[in-house]
Amino acid sequence: MRPVLTVHGLTTVFQATPAPLKALDGVDLVVHEGEFVALVGESGSGKSLTGLSITGLLPATARVTEGEIRLGDIDLRAQGAAQMRALRGRKVAMIFQDPMMTLNPVLRIETQMYDALRAHERISRRAARPRLVQALAEVGIAAPEERLRAWPHELSGGMRQRVAIATALLHRPDLVIADEPTTALDVTIQGQILALVQRLCRERGTALVWITHDLAVVAGIADRVAVMYAGRVVEEGPVDAVLDRPAHPYSRGLIDSVAASHPRGARLPVIPGRMPALTELPPGCAFAPRCSRRTDLCETRAPGPASAGDAQTVRCHHPLTDAPGKDLA
Repeated sequence: MRPVLTVHGLTTVFQATPAPLKALDGVDLVVHEGEFVALVGESGSGKSLTGLSITGLLPATARVTEGEIRLGDIDLRAQGAAQMRALRGRKVAMIFQDPMMTLNPVLRIETQMYDALRAHERISRRAARPRLVQALAEVGIAAPEERLRAWPHELSGGMRQRVAIATALLHRPDLVIADEPTTALDVTIQGQILALVQRLCRERGTALVWITHDLAVVAGIADRVAVMYAGRVVEEGPVDAVLDRPAHPYSRGLIDSVAASHPRGARLPVIPGRMPALTELPPGCAFAPRCSRRTDLCETRAPGPASAGDAQTVRCHHPLTDAPGKDLA
């Protein structure tokens, strides 16, 4: 399979006084055609910022300073604002956690979907309507013609998210980045939305990056998992390998904190401490202050990427593998 998205050495900083704050530090990520990659980690780990950096939707206070971002053969860092607008929706689309970030509350669903279609195609409203009806039907919305005439506030949260998904997929983009799109929904609807997006992307060969803090959500669906901590990917590999045999202590802590893996009523293990603020990043491994395996080396030198077997890559001086990893740097 060809790589749809290649991110190498991505560094994003926030402008601040007295010095810029590095929020992403050397992020590497590769997503192939039709592949489902989960990007997981605690709040503040840099997951959403990675998605915004890729799509060129960073706030005015942030900018990408280093690294490579390629969408197929397109160098996204070389594109201007107008060129990025032409690519968003057509080649790469983003689904946000809150569908009301996508939907305008004062426009009917049909108008908003038609505007999204017209942004990249010259098509009349009459010719577009069957496509819009089909798009809503494909995401499981009953009576799609009636729903096209609805206002966003007339739809449930799950239905609004389905509309956002249908809109994102209108142009069959090569890549979809979904930023925790099921967090605000109940558990039953979460599973339906997750299965729906996976099915549609598989059928169309669309690559999918699913951003989440919940490993249990993607355990049986993702092809690969990338675990982020403090702006870095600390472990990456096939989903079964990472979940069954995590190499990084942080990955192990995330897995152990999943309630479903413990007896009912049992006290859940927790990772001690908290993720460091951007102004408090230590000189060595960012996870060292919370890690029981830390040594002096961890506190003074940031670990480079190393092989941990099973096609896994880990950034840790003392990974949870029996044999030391082979240095890839």
